[in-house]
Amino acid sequence: MKKLIETFENQFSRLHNRSCDFIRMIPNEKLFWKPREIKETYGMFSCGEYILRSAGAVEQTFGGITTRLWDDPFEWTLPEELSTVEKFTEYLAEVEETRKKGFAFFNSDEDLLRELPAPEKLKSIFEILLDALARAEHFQGRAFAVYQMFSDKKLPRI
Repeated sequence: MKKLIETFENQFSRLHNRSCDFIRMIPNEKLFWKPREIKETYGMFSCGEYILRSAGAVEQTFGGITTRLWDDPFEWTLPEELSTVEKFTEYLAEVEETRKKGFAFFNSDEDLLRELPAPEKLKSIFEILLDALARAEHFQGRAFAVYQMFSDKKLPRI
């Protein structure tokens, strides 16, 4: 049975689609716009950086599950390299392919009970996926909030 796997797959797929739809709404010049960089308070990231962090959580998770490499992709996904919406969308497509390859490793819901060193301690794949989804959605939500600071448009239900 693959009920849990299908549930996770649907949630990750929706996350990806929301990110793609959202990125297409942002003008190139606002992709890495930061609402504030005040030294006395916590700085905020841009929409692009938050979506990169969201996608990075997914890429790191599935890279870890499939190859046991838990490197943070944010280190090599530089804003300078993803300076346009088109390049950004290409990166999101690469992350989606990595995710799909990861799900191909799962044959049944019991696979989600297996434990992996992730990266510091053993965790079940279920825990790893749940944590990744929560982090990715958190960063995506922050990107939506930043967008509302510079846009007079309300976000459509994406």
